[in-house]
Amino acid sequence: MRVLFAGTPETAVPSLRAILASQHEVVAVLTRPDARAGRGRKLAPSPIADVAADAGIEVLKPQRPRDPEFLARLSEIGPDCAPVVAYGGLIPRAVLDVPKHGWVNLHFSLLPAWRGAAPVQHAVMAGDDVTGACTFQLEEGLDTGPVYGMVTDEIRPTDTSGDLLGRLAESGAQLLVATLDGIASGAVRAEPQPADGVSMAPKLTVDDARVDWTAPALRVDRVVRACTPSPGAWTTFRGERLKLTRVTLDPEVKHLGPGELEVAKSGMWVGSGSHAVALVEVQPPGKRPMPAAAWARGVRIEPDERLGQ
Repeated sequence: MRVLFAGTPETAVPSLRAILASQHEVVAVLTRPDARAGRGRKLAPSPIADVAADAGIEVLKPQRPRDPEFLARLSEIGPDCAPVVAYGGLIPRAVLDVPKHGWVNLHFSLLPAWRGAAPVQHAVMAGDDVTGACTFQLEEGLDTGPVYGMVTDEIRPTDTSGDLLGRLAESGAQLLVATLDGIASGAVRAEPQPADGVSMAPKLTVDDARVDWTAPALRVDRVVRACTPSPGAWTTFRGERLKLTRVTLDPEVKHLGPGELEVAKSGMWVGSGSHAVALVEVQPPGKRPMPAAAWARGVRIEPDERLGQ
């Protein structure tokens, strides 16, 4: 099939590369406009735009998919199907209707669970044991379309959202190609999502990523893992924000008050609403991530100081 691929972040790159290596022809790529990135805040193309440019494929960057110029160009291209992975914009009905086989979205959850922008983060934060990826027919509702296929993946006890999303991006890419193959041959048909089991996964905010030290240790661990690498779990120390990049549940079950710190040669611990968690790695303002114990030695923590004050 002749396909238009829609996607923006690094997460979508494995899918674009897999389709480029498949029997299908990528006739154009739709991605978000260049955005400011890096310390210099210079305008830079998306990871998908870079891959498409290297492959010599036309790149479309409308401000909005409803722009008349984009709709006209899409109609001229006339793709058979439009696979989409984390594009980052709503596709209006007029655009959805152009490809003969519609738009096929790769979503990183087992729908109808975790519909929305942050399915992996919410699955980790909720303590799910299993998640996955699925392909479905895109429609105007939020991740409500009928499902073509899915793959599953176990959520490991130490998985961050970044770890899990990296694996799902790879397995999901193969699922997306298999779905396109099945659509082309007529071997697959989308089935409506179950009415039960719907849950929502809105984008996590900076406030969502703030660690509440009065919460149980298990909750603290899940919040840190769910918010790594983005938006980044954090707390405060001496009035400044301290990013938390890694904690672990402590098998020694130390009992400290919420936010209370204990530093020893063997490690560093922070109290929670149940028992302490081991603080493994932190990122102070303006610095790179570092071992928590090294940070503690550098700031010389006073006996009465706590995180989150």
